[in-house]
Amino acid sequence: MSKQAETTVRAGHFMTFKLGDELFAIDVFQVREVLDLTPVTKVPTAPDYMRGVVNVRGKAIPVVDLRTKFGLPRAADTVHTRIVVLEVELDGEVCVIGGQADSVHEVIELDATDVDAPPRLASRWRPDVVRGMAKRGDDFVMVLDVAAVFAGEGTVIANVAEEAA
Repeated sequence: MSKQAETTVRAGHFMTFKLGDELFAIDVFQVREVLDLTPVTKVPTAPDYMRGVVNVRGKAIPVVDLRTKFGLPRAADTVHTRIVVLEVELDGEVCVIGGQADSVHEVIELDATDVDAPPRLASRWRPDVVRGMAKRGDDFVMVLDVAAVFAGEGTVIANVAEEAA
């Protein structure tokens, strides 16, 4: 079976970011913008992985702590911490959500042949959210399926945004 047949990654541009020591990539067409860390307003009824909301040009955008969402321990914010504002289809509706990452790196181009299927054994990441794994220099890049990361949570995200508004 070829690499292309094992993954669902199409050739294109991907934005890379780090959570701890791990490098991830997401389709650049899902990224609206990258924000410096701004004050996040907590929402009392939000799940643990939800940091709260930020004001982006007058709209309350829910912010998810991606470290917590992926089962990593929370970390102190640094000068490199960023909020990646994403546009994702959840439960049949397009949602705008912020994902807090430890740092954002670059936009890279990947060809489908550059991406292998994610490892089935000894992987610390849920296999349903990882579309593939690419090698970039000495680093491995986990290519994420952003919609799968937030699957089934459209209502929760919408409720957090409404409660904050």
